[in-house]
Amino acid sequence: MKPKTVVPKCKTEAAERTFWARHDSTAFVDYRTGRRALFPILRPSVKTISIRVPEALLESLKTLAHKQDVPYQSLVKIILAERVAEALHTSKQPSPPSAACLPPVIHLQASLL
Repeated sequence: MKPKTVVPKCKTEAAERTFWARHDSTAFVDYRTGRRALFPILRPSVKTISIRVPEALLESLKTLAHKQDVPYQSLVKIILAERVAEALHTSKQPSPPSAACLPPVIHLQASLL
């Protein structure tokens, strides 16, 4: 096996792009010694869940989703993400005791009206 050629240092990305467009990488890389690389999950993973909601709330969600021309499950994810972000942002400030006693579904339902 002959020694591989040293890859020149390019001053700009455009120069490097031009270099690799004109040269074969096999002269610079010994692919027999390569190892398989593992990459992290590049898109957020999703988890399927099942929740029980009152039929009236589900119908309200579907109606609102139809008005906004989005699938209702996507709308639910948007509303949940906004509400969680809001709750995390305001969790640093003390909330009134009455609001802390209400379940999150009540908050979500009130925001849909």
